[in-house]
Order: sequence, then structure tokens, then C-alpha cells
Amino acid sequence: MIVIHRHRLHIRILATLFFFQLITITPMAWAKETLVSNPAEFTKAAKNLRAGDTIILKNGLWEEKRLRIHADGTSDQPITLKAETQGKVILRGKSSISVAGSHLILDGLWFQNPSTSDAIELRVDDTPATDCRITNCAVTDTRPMKSSKSLARFISLYGSRNRVDHCYFAGKITEGPTMVVWLAPNTEGSHRVDHNHFGPREPLTVKNGGETIRVGDSASSMINATCIIEQNLFEKCNGETECISNKSCGNIYRNNIFKAVSGTLTLRHGNGCRVENNTFLGERAHGTGGIRIIGEDHIVTGNYLENLTGDGYRSAICFMLGIPDSAANGYFQVKHAKVTANTLVNCKHNILIGMNNGPKTILPPIDSELSNNTIISPKGEAIESRCPVDQMVIMNNETHQKTPKNVRPAPTEPAGPTWER
Repeated sequence: MIVIHRHRLHIRILATLFFFQLITITPMAWAKETLVSNPAEFTKAAKNLRAGDTIILKNGLWEEKRLRIHADGTSDQPITLKAETQGKVILRGKSSISVAGSHLILDGLWFQNPSTSDAIELRVDDTPATDCRITNCAVTDTRPMKSSKSLARFISLYGSRNRVDHCYFAGKITEGPTMVVWLAPNTEGSHRVDHNHFGPREPLTVKNGGETIRVGDSASSMINATCIIEQNLFEKCNGETECISNKSCGNIYRNNIFKAVSGTLTLRHGNGCRVENNTFLGERAHGTGGIRIIGEDHIVTGNYLENLTGDGYRSAICFMLGIPDSAANGYFQVKHAKVTANTLVNCKHNILIGMNNGPKTILPPIDSELSNNTIISPKGEAIESRCPVDQMVIMNNETHQKTPKNVRPAPTEPAGPTWER
């Protein structure tokens, strides 16, 4: 009897251990990979996705194909849509991908000569994506420059906490920003855009609509977006005066490299943003600019700006004048800005306070600080004021005729996808 009892107990213990092992292993066992070679196979695979599943697009040309996926993975088991071989899946023309749900990854896809409103869109219909990632992808256009009223984008970010990293974007020929962050009330935002290479973009024939990145818009400019744009390379992004157009609050722009960019990082709308430790290398290219400040509570610190040829709006550092009772799409007065510990080397127009945008822009910066900046300027004026500065603190700024030995060297670290383009 005792032997039988012990034997039964041993079986029960083994059964219990097997059950717990089964419930912990089974979800991973369910995860599957599906290779698809056409949209019909893709649609079928996308209907029954579970956390951890992977859809693999077969190498080759996917022309005029619109793919949509709405599914939910988890942080531990994301759903992945990837190329069979990174950079060998080509989506061309009207081909596009729309993603909604949570914890999905797009990996290794190459969009060529897009002719749709968004090559990559992080929403399906009105449902946005959350906690999703676009990595090792590229969107490029090699067609001749043209003007279009379609306001197309390469990529549109909706939802919250999405990431775009190690991607390459270049050659956009139509109106519309290369990348847009769309914001809505009660939406967290908090996207991260990092380690990407934003390559050459030719100037538009119109004044506006050629930004490389726009974060928000006039209507959403008072939303606290809290996005982070960091460790990206911007190279010859010359679509318009604003390379980056900030139109929301609480964003951080740090450790980016701007190389021969005929435009500026512009804090156009919104408040409380931070611009820090970026490098602006003008390389004496035409119209290269730095940082333009509009609005309240911005911090601009630790940036390195060298050989910039722009003036006016495209000065190395520019404080704009404000409009009394400005509309959302106007110019808000600069208030409580702190511009400190930046280094300017051999720039045509260094620091400009009081840039005018017409007769209504009359309000000078107030309660702001310009301090501890180093300006190496053999020819140009170090700080130019076109308005009263009695409500600013301007102190401890150093001006040199020759470059001191301790000026920080410019970084050259590459960014972009890991596969060869």
C-alpha cells in the first residue's frame, strides 16, 4: 500500500511539473514563421497572427502592392514582418504598408520610388499603432525632381511609443515632409527616432512643405508629445528652410549630425523642448543653418555649429520676434529660453536676436538667457541684436578670432540600416 501511494504521488508530481512546463512553453511553441510570395498569401497569414509569429516576404519585386496588418504581439513576443533577406524585398510605386495594433516590427524592407500618400503608415483606417518598430528599412526615390500638391510622406507615425531606427530615407521629390509625427488629444506620443540616415533631398520650388521631419502641426502644437529624435545623420536635406520642424511640446533633439543641410532645426510651434549636443557641419555649402527659436521654455545647450553660411532665418542661432496674441500658426514670443554652452566656429551669421517675419512680429525675447557660449568668428559679428534685449540675460559669452585648441571635434559616426543599399 505504501509503495503504491508513493508511486501515485510521484506520478502526480510529474504530471504537475509537466502541466506548468506546458503552459510556459506552449505559447512559444505556437509561434510560427510563414513565407509569403504575394498579397493573397500575405492577407491570409495576417488574419491569424499570434504573439511571436513572423511573416516573411519573399525576395523580389513587390510592385503596386498595398499590405495591411492589424495584430497584437507582446513586448516579449512581438509580431514581425520582415524581408526574406534584408534589402532584397523591393516595394515599388504604389506599394505601401499600413500597420495597426501593438508590438509589431517591420524589418529589412526597401521602398523604391513611392507614389502613394504614405509608403509606411502606422495606422490602419483610424486605428493607430502602439509600441511598434520600423528597423533596417529604406525609402528612396531616384526619379527626377517634380512638384506635386499630393503632400505625400515617406512615413507617418501615429499612436504612441513607436520607434524608427537604423533606416535610410533619401531622394524625396514631391511636396510633403519626409516623416511626420501625427498627434491627437489624449494621445501619449513618446515616439523615438534614432540611428537613421536622412539622405539628400533637393529644394522644393515652393516655400513650405519640404521638411525632413515634422513633429506635430499647428493644430496640435500645444500637445505634450515627448518624442526623442537622437543620433541621426541628416545629410544635404535641403527641401526647405526647416529641416526639422518642431510643432509640439516637450520634445528632445540630441546627438544628431547635420551635414551640409541648407536649413535649420526650427522650434516652430510648441514649448518646453530641448536641443542638446547636436553637431551642425555646414561644410560651407549654400544656405546651411543651425537652430531657430520660437515659443517658451526651450533649452538649447551643448551644440557645435561650424562653417554655416546661412543668415537671417538660417543663422547659426536665431531668436525670432513674436506676434501679440498670435494665432496657432503664427509666431509666439520667445520666453524663458536658455541658450548656453554652445560652440560656434567660422559661421557667417552667428547669433541673431530679433529676426523679423513681417510687420506683425514685434515682440522681443523676454526672461531669456544667452550665456557661456563660445563664438569663434574671424569676420562676422558674434551677437547681433535687432530688437531690445533689456529683458534678456546675456553674460559670459566668449568671442575668439582664432579657434582654440579645446574646441570639440565633430563626430563622424555613421547611421542607417545595417544592410548594403
